[in-house]
Amino acid sequence: MISVTPIYASLIAVLFVALSVNVIVRRGRQRVSMGHGGDDDLMKAMRAQGNCAEYAPFALLLLLIAELQGAAHWYLHLLGLLLLLGRVLHAYGFGRADPILLLRQIGILLTFTSILLAALTNLTLAL
Repeated sequence: MISVTPIYASLIAVLFVALSVNVIVRRGRQRVSMGHGGDDDLMKAMRAQGNCAEYAPFALLLLLIAELQGAAHWYLHLLGLLLLLGRVLHAYGFGRADPILLLRQIGILLTFTSILLAALTNLTLAL
């Protein structure tokens, strides 16, 4: 039974919806229906959302594959927490009017660590 991946998939889905709502609200305020209309804050919000959409699905797929291959639940939680924390830190650091570079860097480092560890785990379990 799959019990760990749904937790992190759900939490990251909530994060993604929050990032999406942020974009929608900013578009409404600026009266921009497509693109960013030259608004830097809207562009940052869009990229925070886009970055989540680019990395999270791939990482969650790797997490699911590791779970299906029988990886230990504590390890799956570690991977999921690294991913979730990485996505939250990156989104917060990136999406602010005054970005926090350190949070963006830590966020992507945690995300990459989760992806690479999950990939190596899957290779190890598959061989």
